[in-house]
Amino acid sequence: MFDPLKGEILYIDKPLHWTSFDAVKRVRGTLTRRLGVKRLKVGHAGTLDPLATGVMIVCTGKATKDIDNLQAGVKEYIATMALGATTPSFDLETQIDATYPTEHITRELVEKTLLDFVGEIQQVPPAFSACKVDGKRAYKMARKGQEVELKPKLLVIDELELMEYAQNSLTVRVVCSKGTYIRALARDIGQALGSGAHLTALRRTRVGEVTIDRCMQVEEMIQMLNSIDIVMPQDDNKKD
Repeated sequence: MFDPLKGEILYIDKPLHWTSFDAVKRVRGTLTRRLGVKRLKVGHAGTLDPLATGVMIVCTGKATKDIDNLQAGVKEYIATMALGATTPSFDLETQIDATYPTEHITRELVEKTLLDFVGEIQQVPPAFSACKVDGKRAYKMARKGQEVELKPKLLVIDELELMEYAQNSLTVRVVCSKGTYIRALARDIGQALGSGAHLTALRRTRVGEVTIDRCMQVEEMIQMLNSIDIVMPQDDNKKD
């Protein structure tokens, strides 16, 4: 029996343009209606930007206590980057603010450059991020045009594989530690190539042992939650 109060862990393939909270809200809304309760603990392990898709782990009830452990797992991404141009957010959320030459970039140069990012690296988070500066979210300050100064963080890139290379574009597979911003990685790779770069597509394919093939589309998940046998609050002596 499915027991949302005692705790369940769900694997969702987050859609493009959805926030992580959007997915959590759909799950919570469905379960509270089925349970006939006003509140239910529901959280997610590892935020995905609206422009990213892929693995998102959602926990309910007492399983929310496992969120820190779940989001600490190694993550894998497939990232596509445009070369020769930058944006303030390092992705497509904002417009291009500068362009750079790319004629000197070759596949060989890209492969050699990527090697420099494998292992321990120092990464400055994007200004358009949820990091806090003096108690304020950096992205809120950045969107107001305020100066945002963030300190570099020590991260680990376990694998960085070039999957595709075309003129002014490359796609890589990244296996990395918690806290890695792939948008910032795109920025740094562009700079290392003597040009500029920004992220144009991002898909998270693994979090810890959870791979994308184990995830359900949101609507599939909602249909499943509406149809399975569920432990109702009156059947559970250990209510949240």
